[in-house]
Amino acid sequence: MRRFCFLLLLALPLPAAADSFEPITQKDRFLDLVQNRELRIGLYNLSLNVLADGRISGSALGWQITGQWSWKDGYFCREMDWSGMEIDYNCQLVEADGAERLRFTVDQGKGNSATFRLR
Repeated sequence: MRRFCFLLLLALPLPAAADSFEPITQKDRFLDLVQNRELRIGLYNLSLNVLADGRISGSALGWQITGQWSWKDGYFCREMDWSGMEIDYNCQLVEADGAERLRFTVDQGKGNSATFRLR
């Protein structure tokens, strides 16, 4: 039930706000932003580390997240596992709001988005 609630919350649209996000199309720029930093969504107690060697590690609602990522044609492509639940491979548009927030939009920018604070 917890997992269902988490997935449902991720699918809910967030209120519109002034948009100061800029697309990140280069892997090096992306790595500059995430290197030695944690991506967080406090509401879900979600924290992720995206490592230069292609690994993803973290947790959400107290359960472990692991995964792999690569950079393909200007998109962040990843697959993950959340405590035994597979999160399918998807390539995502990444946008930055300065060096403080990153927004990931699934299906190469055509789907739902999640915004993370960088710590």
